Amino acid sequence: MAPGSGAEGEAVSGAQLIAESLKAQDIKYMFGIVGIPVTEIAIAAQAIGIKYVGMRNEQAACYAASAVGYLTGRPGVCLVVSGPGFLHALGGMANATVNCWPLIVIGGSSDRNQETMGAFQEFPQVEAGRLYNKLSVRPSSLEVIPAVIEKAVRTSIYGRPGSCYIDIPGDFVNLQVNKSSVKYVECCPPPPVSMAERSAVSEAAFLITRSKQPLLIIGKGAAYSHAENNIRKLVDLSGLPFLPTPMAKGVVPDNHLNCVAAARSMALQHADVIILLGARLNWILHFGLPPRFRQDAKFIQIDICAEELGNNVRPAATLLGDINAVTKQLLEEFNERPFKYPSDSEWWKRLREKIMNNEERSKELALQKSLPMNYYTAFHHIRELIPKDCILVNEGANTMDIGRTMLPNYYPRQRLDAGTFGTMGVGLGFAIAAAMVAKDQTPEKRVVCIEGDSAFGFSGMEVETICRYNLPILIIVVNNNGIYTGLDADAWKEVLKSGDPSTCVPPVSLLPNSHYEEMMSAFGGKGYFVKTPEELQNALKASITDKQTPSLINVMIDPHSERKKQEFPWLTRSSL
Repeated sequence: MAPGSGAEGEAVSGAQLIAESLKAQDIKYMFGIVGIPVTEIAIAAQAIGIKYVGMRNEQAACYAASAVGYLTGRPGVCLVVSGPGFLHALGGMANATVNCWPLIVIGGSSDRNQETMGAFQEFPQVEAGRLYNKLSVRPSSLEVIPAVIEKAVRTSIYGRPGSCYIDIPGDFVNLQVNKSSVKYVECCPPPPVSMAERSAVSEAAFLITRSKQPLLIIGKGAAYSHAENNIRKLVDLSGLPFLPTPMAKGVVPDNHLNCVAAARSMALQHADVIILLGARLNWILHFGLPPRFRQDAKFIQIDICAEELGNNVRPAATLLGDINAVTKQLLEEFNERPFKYPSDSEWWKRLREKIMNNEERSKELALQKSLPMNYYTAFHHIRELIPKDCILVNEGANTMDIGRTMLPNYYPRQRLDAGTFGTMGVGLGFAIAAAMVAKDQTPEKRVVCIEGDSAFGFSGMEVETICRYNLPILIIVVNNNGIYTGLDADAWKEVLKSGDPSTCVPPVSLLPNSHYEEMMSAFGGKGYFVKTPEELQNALKASITDKQTPSLINVMIDPHSERKKQEFPWLTRSSL
């Protein structure tokens, strides 16, 4: 019998129908902010076992729901009210679609009989949603809600994943319909697995075996497709050096001998054959263009999305398909045609020398004794004490960029950061989602959220959400009193003597020595304000030992601390 079906004459409300349809599609998590007209939807969802987390901001709720999609492969749901609530969630929809994460947003809207009359919070939500989503739709009746929800879930996970929006008129929520007239549908299965053409696989393998300075780049798409086992086999079998993109860290452990993340610039600039496993040639990889890459570099692109193949560069080989399946095809090709890139090659010698030099530079910065601490000193102690298997959320400017190099990942899908869209404010939403998923799948796993003070400010009130649901998240705010750089207390006082703060305070500056940890204490968690390595160590040990209480460590660092000098700026700019 189809989910929700019953005897003729039995009635069901729109809210119940939405909840039942989500449950039928194996949706487990809902995040949102309730109000007119969607409150009953959240109540109905809870009543049938969907976990609802009430957030403090629609953007954060949308970020949380999208992170569930990445972590589980099944979309989370973001529930928002009409008009402003819908608009606040657009940032999360865009972030999910650009990041290629499945997401379902359900938004209440004006009653149908009040359209064009200036109804409460009336807004053209379906039309506005089309720019940010793979699908933006309003059910024509209660009877088709199950079919619409199935289509939205299927669209969100099939092909290149992304966000889908479902618009629910306010009068639909409490309206009732006879169950016998409802078009119930079965749960949509996981996406079908597609494989590359055999000739393309053979061509790719041939190019790899002929390369002198190869490089394997592992992208977030490889993590999403759960390709870690086959990619690890490929690395071990072929001996190829590999570079993970930020959220692909851990697909192959960062401490693997073939990881060249510490020599990123050299690896990109001098590789002659580059294999892209679910990584896009966008700004994160400098578009695949000189001077970051060789003019004659040959690219082998492996991607689930046909439109991505050939973007920005003309690839030497294109393999369209699921990353895990195509990697397995490459493994089979190399088993038939054994290949092992020599570990004593000149390319490997140069890479290892660069890795050693860069790691020494970072170590020197990390072990500096001066106060206040710099980024590298703070991250050194954090790295030494946080659990190796924690889910790591990392956002901010320098905080995120330095964290990518200083904080290793050993397992896949356990690093969440600003991603392809470079979105600030995602941190606490991501952390809440990760904690909810971990509670169900691996309760002993910790979530550690490391943020700059500016990034924390985007969603800081979600600390109350964390405490309300008693999620044992450790938040570490790396506080430099500003965006990129800040002012110390003395410099701040001198600047204020100049007159109106709006005309004399540098735009990048925030209030010095802000006690963000007191926000956590105010809601029942534990807060720590630290200035020295010893204080940081003690706070970390106390927070990690206490597995039941949310904690926030506010780490004061030098306002002028920055990244070590880079060979290439991280952001490629046009010379036009």
